[in-house]
Amino acid sequence: VRKLEAVETLGSTSVICSDKTGTLTENRMTVAHLWYGRQIHDATRADNGDIFMAARRPASKGWEALARVMGLCSRAVFRENQDHIAVKDRLCNGDASEMALLKYFESEYGNTEAFRNQYPKIYEDPFNAFKQYQLSIHEQAVDRGGHILMIKGAPEKIIDKCSTFINANEEEVQIDGGFIASFNEIHARLANKGERVFGFAHKFLDPVEFPEGCDFVRTDRLLYNLCFVGLVSLTDPPRATVPVAVSSCRRAGIKVIMMTGDHPITAKAIGRAVGIISPGVRTTDEVVPGDGDPQAIVVHGTDLAGMKDYDIDAILQNYPEIIFARILPEQKLRIVEGCQRVGWVVAVTGDGVND
Repeated sequence: VRKLEAVETLGSTSVICSDKTGTLTENRMTVAHLWYGRQIHDATRADNGDIFMAARRPASKGWEALARVMGLCSRAVFRENQDHIAVKDRLCNGDASEMALLKYFESEYGNTEAFRNQYPKIYEDPFNAFKQYQLSIHEQAVDRGGHILMIKGAPEKIIDKCSTFINANEEEVQIDGGFIASFNEIHARLANKGERVFGFAHKFLDPVEFPEGCDFVRTDRLLYNLCFVGLVSLTDPPRATVPVAVSSCRRAGIKVIMMTGDHPITAKAIGRAVGIISPGVRTTDEVVPGDGDPQAIVVHGTDLAGMKDYDIDAILQNYPEIIFARILPEQKLRIVEGCQRVGWVVAVTGDGVND
């Protein structure tokens, strides 16, 4: 502590704005479910209370397409000299979500590095909170040559760029209303479990239009008519001490607000698990006639972007229990400034640079 006044201010805190991943949760992610070919697959099995990778998946065009994007559209790598260590215990460099995907891919294919060598990466557009996707382009040293574009990110962002999907018969067919309904239902089901869900897609690029040595500077013009290959969900358990901490804050008169880039349904599920939304309390989207005024709200970042300062102030003052989801780093600052405008002393906690 550089200045003693900081301790005095911290003691006067009236609201805590907290990030979710790695703060309210353990940041210990594991692949939980896969959805491809319009079928849900459990990715884990329990053994004496621990989670181990399931047996390798049977080969299919749908699974191979999803696994290929999972293994290649990634910046995570294993640290050296760990071949003698079980995959789940190996140390990695990278984002926690990507490390979970890397370990799952390694458990299925055995040698991620060798697999990646078959598809040299020639272009990469890393994930950022604004676009909500990560993109890479690879040469196909195997298969049919040419280039393949791979993308993963927020499911709603990925599906908007797709026109086809691989069905259970291993055929690439047009996306229709029935598929979108299935997609939304599965996405909501997994998110309601508190799981972080990613969408995956690919696109084989025309070798005449994009020959060897092509400069992929403007990738935005490529992001249409992609083939959707599946969803993958990750579990990240809440920290065991968080519910008690949230309850203690409430008793001390301190409001706890969650601010996260995750999907609102996932955020709400974790919020309920840790007590930011109290048992039995309905959010604004859940109230039914006769319930009275809702006491909790989940605000989407898209809605937040269209709000004036007085709209934010009204939410902060009128709802005892608040979650902000799918928000950008700069929106976190708007929320904190809103708390200050209404006269609160704000503490912010998280493990990211923006926090």
